[in-house]
Amino acid sequence: MSETLSFPPLMSGEAVTGDALAAACARAAEGCEAGLICYRLGETEIEAALVFAPEVPLARAVAMLPLCGVGFQNALGALSPPEVAVQLDWDGGIRLNGASCGRFRMVASTSDAETVPDWLVVGFTLPLYPADDPEMTQTGLTPDRTALYAEGCAEVQPPALVESWARHSLHWINRWEDLGPKALHAEWRGLVFDLDTQVTVQGQSGRFIGVDEDFGMLLRDGETTRLIPLTTLMEPAP
Repeated sequence: MSETLSFPPLMSGEAVTGDALAAACARAAEGCEAGLICYRLGETEIEAALVFAPEVPLARAVAMLPLCGVGFQNALGALSPPEVAVQLDWDGGIRLNGASCGRFRMVASTSDAETVPDWLVVGFTLPLYPADDPEMTQTGLTPDRTALYAEGCAEVQPPALVESWARHSLHWINRWEDLGPKALHAEWRGLVFDLDTQVTVQGQSGRFIGVDEDFGMLLRDGETTRLIPLTTLMEPAP
């Protein structure tokens, strides 16, 4: 498949051979322009990672994780058959028809929630074929996990998906900058998996009742509401 992709203004692409997230972090640390997308279109999975240059503290900048997730949902939703349900986990997971199918991750130049990071990178990995059955000769091997082409998305081409993700993510970046987080919150809430159900996250259990202004998870346990900040999902820089 071709790896020459087309990106919207203010974005650029760079094909890589290894981990796209690590490559984007390295380029960000070198001082690349915001809007760079490092991507790898593999035979069994695809990866893409977008570089940001935040102007707000990390505690607010981490909203780019759900923002990129919404951009991905909008992109895949436009390219896949209408019966395919694309949802998002609070912690960056991607869901196709209820089953786990890849995930988003994020890394920044700092782990201090009150500091404005020099850079922030958000990237996703998406399996194209089931890891336990790459030829897709059987179904139901891992009902809690799936892959793009196991869910009726055989017509979705990886280059087009990455390009569409870039366009939809840029749209949400512009809305977030112009209008604040309200519109993003409303869109994300309609896509999140496990909302209003009992969950256990990072060793804490409760009913997932929503998120705070900065997309921190709110868990209700009896009369107690606990907050798990989105910053707890940050990974150390490679």
